[in-house]
Amino acid sequence: MSIVRDGFGVSEGIVEGTIHLLNWGVPEVAHSRVEEGQVEEEVGRFQQAVEETRADLERLRSQASERLGALEGRIFDPQLLMLEDAEVVDRTIEYIRENRLTAAQAFEWRILELQAQWNRTFNPMVLDRLNDLEDLHVRLLHRILGLPDPLTPPTPDAPAILVAHNLTPSMVVQFDTGLIRGIATDRGTRTSHWVILVRSLGIPAVVGLDTITQLARQGQEAILDGRIGRIILEPDQQDRRIFRGRVLQLKEWEEEVRRLATLEPVTKDGQPIALRANLDLPSEAGAARDHGAQGVGLLRTEFLVVGRKTLPDEEEQYREYRAVAETFPTYAVVVRTFDLGGDKFPMFLHMPPEENPFLGWRAIRVCLDEPELFRPQLRALLRATAHGDVRIMLPMVNNVDEVLQVRAMLKEEEDRLSEQGIPFNSGYKLGLLIETPAAALDAVALARHADFFSIGTNDLVQYTLAVDRTNSRLAGLYNPFHPAVLRLIHQVARVARAAGIEVSVCGEVAANPLGAFLFLGLDIHSLSVAWPALGEIKKVIRELRVEDARKAVARALAAGSAQEVVDCLVEGIGNSLDLSAFAGRWNLRLPPRPR
Repeated sequence: MSIVRDGFGVSEGIVEGTIHLLNWGVPEVAHSRVEEGQVEEEVGRFQQAVEETRADLERLRSQASERLGALEGRIFDPQLLMLEDAEVVDRTIEYIRENRLTAAQAFEWRILELQAQWNRTFNPMVLDRLNDLEDLHVRLLHRILGLPDPLTPPTPDAPAILVAHNLTPSMVVQFDTGLIRGIATDRGTRTSHWVILVRSLGIPAVVGLDTITQLARQGQEAILDGRIGRIILEPDQQDRRIFRGRVLQLKEWEEEVRRLATLEPVTKDGQPIALRANLDLPSEAGAARDHGAQGVGLLRTEFLVVGRKTLPDEEEQYREYRAVAETFPTYAVVVRTFDLGGDKFPMFLHMPPEENPFLGWRAIRVCLDEPELFRPQLRALLRATAHGDVRIMLPMVNNVDEVLQVRAMLKEEEDRLSEQGIPFNSGYKLGLLIETPAAALDAVALARHADFFSIGTNDLVQYTLAVDRTNSRLAGLYNPFHPAVLRLIHQVARVARAAGIEVSVCGEVAANPLGAFLFLGLDIHSLSVAWPALGEIKKVIRELRVEDARKAVARALAAGSAQEVVDCLVEGIGNSLDLSAFAGRWNLRLPPRPR
């Protein structure tokens, strides 16, 4: 009997193969001391191991940069910085000298102390730091003890689905994509450093499966779907039939996407829709363009700062923004300013431990408090406006004062650029990412100071419903079709229309066919989705009618539950679109289709 487990799909694709279990971990270290005369010899052993480990990581960083790009190579910087950190290196040497411990024992003690300390910070981003620390822990200990490196990539006899408790960047960058067909792990998040590399390599992956390492057996047959986040162990004949059908559908769909890329996103009754892409990295811009994106609705900029010891300078940022703008010379490129805090923080910002970082010092709050970080970004963005329709978007804005402060800073930087004779487009647009109920309810005041709104449904849903969207236990409560969410989005859309400013949606629900239909009915004519979803959502748009959507949404606004909202939308779509193919992926409970 097949065993089905659902986690989080973090890298798209569907594959079948045999399981290759990867067990790696920290070697046992005997508790032992050395004679007084051997202390400096142990210090030397430790320092040599540090230098050899540094050389290993620098080699891996070079490999990653050559294979995947300079930004991906920077994923190794946090570990290299740890090898320069006095809290790691100097304290270990102190333990050797003061307690006459062996190099292995002293390093083990220090790492365990740091792990305990970081585990108490309650910051989600610490998961990545702990993952990097664990990699360093294993790598350096094996160097000290003269043991083979357990982080050498696995070499299964045939193409396999790799199953592990967790992975590290240094392992992933060495993967042979011809042998590792898919990845399933107990732990990990979409933003884990190793996951970013896996997506760059194009390996389908599912994380957050909790106990998959306990359930899976070496050599066991499996099917993994990185889009819906599912692994099936010991698939039966029906599972295999479904798999073969999905593979065929995906091949046909790839051809369809190439065709759709040349078509306009226009509804069946003639309403054009601006269909843009969400980008995590500038290197994704080319793929988004080839998939038919009409510009960028959300360029995340955290890639420039997370994991770094120093601030990115203005010139480096300008080059990255300019490159994206030049990829879309006739379309808008919306760049979100640094959304730090929550689950993202750079090493050069000493962010305080917070019990609830998603409600703490984050996004625009950090930027306004750290002008040395924010001003170079604003200058770089202003300079990039000379190369296209580059728009600036502020995240997590809750009140007008925040917008006015940014406007004042931009004016100062404009004056400086003018004095220096550096070109920029003075007619650029400044917009706001509407992510909280406060911003939605105060949209009238905010609209007086904004050139556009973009609705970030991911955070708006979690803040409105008080549901952590990364908590698998609460997955059933995280519902973008909740009536309260719908009414807030309606409020924002209505205010934007009255103010004569564009309103768009850049959250994940925009890639949901039912969500797209909802936004059409709210007269939101600009959607931004992850670039792999562009073809699918364009196809959906071309099969729907705005007039049908408006009528369905009028009924949905009076609904008393999320399911009633869904029922109204499904009834409105009628026979225009078969939603059954999307129901599982979006956790939709569909009523019987109208006849």
